[in-house]
Amino acid sequence: MLFAGVLTLFSSCKKYLDVTSPSTTAPEVAFESTTYTNSVLIGIYSRLCGDYGYGIRVSLYFPQTADDFRTSGDYSSTDRRGISMYGASPDNADLSNTFLNFYTGIERANIAIKYIPASKLYSNGTASEKTLLQTYYGEALALRAQFYYELIRNWGDVPAPFIPAADQTELAQPNANRDATYDQILADLKTAEGLVPWRSENPSYGDFRFTKGAIKGLRARVALARGGYSLRTETHKMERRADYMTYYKIAYDECLDLIGRRGEHSLNPVYENIFKSLHTTTRYDDAHELMFEVASYGANASTDSKLGYYDGLNYSNSPSYGTAGGGVNAIPTYFYEFDQIGDCRRDVTIGSYMVNNLDQKILVIPTSQTDAKFRKSWTGISGTTTAQNFSINWPILRFADVLLMYAEADNEINGSPSAKAIDALNEIKARAYVGFTSRIPNTPTDHDGFFNAIVKERLLEFGGEGVRKFDLIRWNLINSKFTETRTKLTQFMNGEGPYQNLPAVVFVNGVAFKNGTSTAEVAGMDLYGGAPNTVLFQPNITTTRPSAYSTSVNWRSAVSVDNITGNAKGFATYFEANKKELFPYPTTALVQNINLKQNYGY
Repeated sequence: MLFAGVLTLFSSCKKYLDVTSPSTTAPEVAFESTTYTNSVLIGIYSRLCGDYGYGIRVSLYFPQTADDFRTSGDYSSTDRRGISMYGASPDNADLSNTFLNFYTGIERANIAIKYIPASKLYSNGTASEKTLLQTYYGEALALRAQFYYELIRNWGDVPAPFIPAADQTELAQPNANRDATYDQILADLKTAEGLVPWRSENPSYGDFRFTKGAIKGLRARVALARGGYSLRTETHKMERRADYMTYYKIAYDECLDLIGRRGEHSLNPVYENIFKSLHTTTRYDDAHELMFEVASYGANASTDSKLGYYDGLNYSNSPSYGTAGGGVNAIPTYFYEFDQIGDCRRDVTIGSYMVNNLDQKILVIPTSQTDAKFRKSWTGISGTTTAQNFSINWPILRFADVLLMYAEADNEINGSPSAKAIDALNEIKARAYVGFTSRIPNTPTDHDGFFNAIVKERLLEFGGEGVRKFDLIRWNLINSKFTETRTKLTQFMNGEGPYQNLPAVVFVNGVAFKNGTSTAEVAGMDLYGGAPNTVLFQPNITTTRPSAYSTSVNWRSAVSVDNITGNAKGFATYFEANKKELFPYPTTALVQNINLKQNYGY
């Protein structure tokens, strides 16, 4: 059965719309029609979205925890909190359903990759038919690569079938060497980028179907993963291969080509507008910084997302916005990684306030700060609805990542950053510090200093976008950063080191939420002693609540030992270096595939 139900594109170029069709279609029929072949492709894309894709699990569960965000709530090995605390068991259903979902996508892609080139239209059709089918073939290759990339970075040496199940002599395939799988998908992506047009040549695709730029960016990302560290099956250690520089060169070349084509993709001048564009059919991204995003549609668990409902800015029975957000919390020290005044990204990325039942914003304790790039108030959803799906898209690739991947690869290849690499990093900083350019940190020009600057800048730029955990793994920094973060949290709790001037408690009033810009909303909070950028960076003026302020909010005193090393709420409590960098294979997969071996440490 090739596909069940036919999906087509919605005219806004942002969402998909499903069209009822009860039929199933044989490959010999489907691939002799460009319309049917397009439907097959949409069926592959559909495995990206929904609850078992980037609609919630892959976007919001799997990337936790790093030194930016963690999942809220108390530890359980069988749910999302077990994933976040690095203590997930093989019986964790949040792992098993996604594992199966992505292999469904791979099987669909394998069918398309087999039959599209065999189609008569592919070789003998009209010029337009040939062009369409070549595009579809390239998209199928790119989609398969995306599925495998996600599987590898979460599970390691996953089984890697590259032909349809009907053609396999053994369905129970063993763990495949990830290097070989990476090399295959890197080759596939090279083929795909020669078949798929640039965004400007096919504007109907928008940013939610693969275009040439998105494929090149994905190839750079996969190359850096291939050249980076990973937990090896053979040695049970974090290692990278001796030929890693080959892959840095692939990333360098792909990013350099993209940087030279600013008419296709560039930086959005307004950081906040990148994320607003994911929420509505009105786009605020004329620069096309969003290169590839997962489209969400249909208000259901299969095709929509729970972005902005499960995570995002917290709304608590607000008359205008209802209830949403709060399932992903910032690490308290993350707030202080940003510049106190100049970096606009902090207030876009971190929800330091909630909206209450009076439509007022009010400061939250630092352990309850949320990721805030996904907000119900940026959609057209009414507060009276009980819906959990807001059709918010998930960003997989942005041009900012292209600039920073280029800078990283350039530094590694040359032993120190070139002027162009420095310019790429500084371009990211300049946008972040609009209006405060005098506060931009100096950029080091030596190899180690520049690498550390990249590590820091990626923390600030991509917070809440599911990037940080996997960066730390490929750099082999996850264990040291976890140790560093626990030290910082202890200093935060005790008022020591860089946190010695933080207030123990803050006195606040609720004030009307206006749904304005992120920086304006934070600046407009009513805190005793002045604006947040003053009050949250100085010792208490008083520890007695002034009569004019209705609420006391614990700040530094909100962090306890339980938030650092506790079994229920601690920071990555169950992480073990050289064991927990990968997930366990689901029990169901091990039962169904007798040739699959469990990952070390489980």
